[in-house]
Amino acid sequence: MGLGTNEFDTIEQVRDFFADDEFAYKCLGAHIDSYDFETREAVVSMDIDERHHNAQGFVMGGVHFALGDFALAVSSNVNQPPSASTSVSIQHMRRVKGSRLVAKAAPIKIGRSLSFFVIDVFDDLGTHVAHLSAEVMRTEH
Repeated sequence: MGLGTNEFDTIEQVRDFFADDEFAYKCLGAHIDSYDFETREAVVSMDIDERHHNAQGFVMGGVHFALGDFALAVSSNVNQPPSASTSVSIQHMRRVKGSRLVAKAAPIKIGRSLSFFVIDVFDDLGTHVAHLSAEVMRTEH
């Protein structure tokens, strides 16, 4: 890898790099399903269990956000200068009905210092549960 840029050729290299994300992997149980090297779309997913539920028995909104944020991290950092989110907003749309969540992140504008992304979260039954909009800033190591 070159200094200041995360350079990958394969999905296995992407997965190996993000394996150090303890929160996404250990707390959420998330993993990277795919990354499109042309469009920069990242797809991540996780199984839902009782630790992801709130007091009402629904999946906690923070789970939607955290999975979407992980998809954003992958989409915004592969083969690009390192970045960090500066602003992320979420709209919770429906309750989760399935047993698995999938988040898809894609850029809508890649800039020199600021870039913009959309992230959508679905359950395994196709229910669109959340939509996120994000801005990331390029950072230096």
